[in-house]
Amino acid sequence: MNRIFLKKGRERALLRRHPWIFSGAIARVEGDPAPGATVTVCRADGTPLAQAAWSPHSQIRARVWTFDPSTPVDADFFRKRIRAALRRRASLPFFGQSDALRLIHAESDGIPGLIVDRYADLLVLQSLTAGSEFWKETLADILLEETGAATIYERSDADVRGLEGLPPINAPLRGQPPATLTIREHGLAYRVHLSASHKTGFYLDQRENRLLVRRLAADRDVLDGFSYTGGFTLNALAGGARSVLTVDASEEALALAAENLRLNGLADRDVTLQSGDAFKRLRRFRDEGRRFDLIVLDPPKFAPTAAHAQRAARGYKDINLLGFKLLRPGGLLVTFSCSGGISPDLFQKIVAGAALDAGVQARIVAQLHQSADHPIALTFPEGAYLKGLVCQI
Repeated sequence: MNRIFLKKGRERALLRRHPWIFSGAIARVEGDPAPGATVTVCRADGTPLAQAAWSPHSQIRARVWTFDPSTPVDADFFRKRIRAALRRRASLPFFGQSDALRLIHAESDGIPGLIVDRYADLLVLQSLTAGSEFWKETLADILLEETGAATIYERSDADVRGLEGLPPINAPLRGQPPATLTIREHGLAYRVHLSASHKTGFYLDQRENRLLVRRLAADRDVLDGFSYTGGFTLNALAGGARSVLTVDASEEALALAAENLRLNGLADRDVTLQSGDAFKRLRRFRDEGRRFDLIVLDPPKFAPTAAHAQRAARGYKDINLLGFKLLRPGGLLVTFSCSGGISPDLFQKIVAGAALDAGVQARIVAQLHQSADHPIALTFPEGAYLKGLVCQI
């Protein structure tokens, strides 16, 4: 039996059902657990508390599978977890309005390290920790059986795998998936490139926020900064925007945005795609006296952890300062942070500071978050990574 013994008093987080055990909380290890193997987590006095996945290379040394130390962690355990997650997704109000959604959201669905997204008849899997890697083949088999999908593409190429001592993987896991496919969401179609895209292929977490932008865009001149493949652009046009200016640093992403415009019959609308650094582009628009009625700022992750928060805060303040300066009176700024190291309170303070420096009075008219298929466990607040505000000046 592999067991880890906590230092005296370090079991408090576990008793609150937080699933992470850091290296500094562990007094000793009994046995020789392999990376990803299941260990029993014990108090200092030996009382068992949980079953967890061992991760010897990470500062998060173990991640809890179950807080019932008598429950065996085996294929049947994961089948029950996956079935429960699928039932929860089927009960969501938007289920059936899109053929793409997140099926498994790691800790929030009780399977730390595992991300699974469905794109039409294909699954995309991310294994981010030693525990999910240890069980990956079993998990893949169960997923195919329970979902009826025929293929799985693996996008385990996120930087966090390096912290687990794992190499990046970007390749088919089951079957032979196509290089590209088309998904549908709220009446719009999107092309997804599996191997060359961000995340698992598409920003599924912004589903409801894209729809909100569609509802806000009528008769407005819109700027879509950090547009990626044009999700907000397409929705602004579908909502009757007067014009849309779309900016992204990736020419490949803009090429896919252009393909999405054609796919939805929107290419003949007043829409301009510009490649380049969004910070530089927005400064140029400011210097040129350009103004917009609705601006969407959805930048990439600036702060993966709290240790990067100070540097990231400067970036978020700069981009939102420019956004406020580019708005016409009464205009709307839809701004996001997907950085886990930036809390909602800190993000609001950053945006408030940007408005102050821009010399505008702004009010929050909506607070935004990730879509409901990316749930947040009450005992795992780290799952609330996407923060958004709609501010009106």
